[in-house]
Amino acid sequence: MRCPFCRADSRVVDTREVGSDIRRRRECSVCQKRFTTYERLAAANILVVKRDGRREEFDRDKLRHSVLLALTKRPVSSDAVENLVSEVEAELYRQNRNEVPTVLIGELVMEKLRRLDDVAYVRFASVYRDFRDVEMWAEEIRRLKERKEREEMERSQLRLAI
Repeated sequence: MRCPFCRADSRVVDTREVGSDIRRRRECSVCQKRFTTYERLAAANILVVKRDGRREEFDRDKLRHSVLLALTKRPVSSDAVENLVSEVEAELYRQNRNEVPTVLIGELVMEKLRRLDDVAYVRFASVYRDFRDVEMWAEEIRRLKERKEREEMERSQLRLAI
């Protein structure tokens, strides 16, 4: 792979799997600058069906941008973001459908964000579910707390059973 800075050849310094993608850290053999590349399988295009009926191609970058907005100023690594986006994309391809409604994508993202960061989850939900007032925020936070408490209780019961 050519260096994006000086166009010389580069070498791979580190390789990691991030979801279904492969992340490679590279170093230029001439200018010594480092950069990251991602490799992913080129798959068939999926059409996203919007709420108003419009259709557009699935855009991984648009999904990543939405997730990053929800995660603004949150302590979540870029690898975790890439992993979340890759998991959502992989799930969409596993559905083996040519068209996927935005509702499905939104629900997948919310489920993954809920496990990753509570604040980002509520931020994303507020846009996705179009919160109109403080009561809607409070209700979503109440449901999130209940779900967390229920999951914690299930984990502690599982530990006791073992």
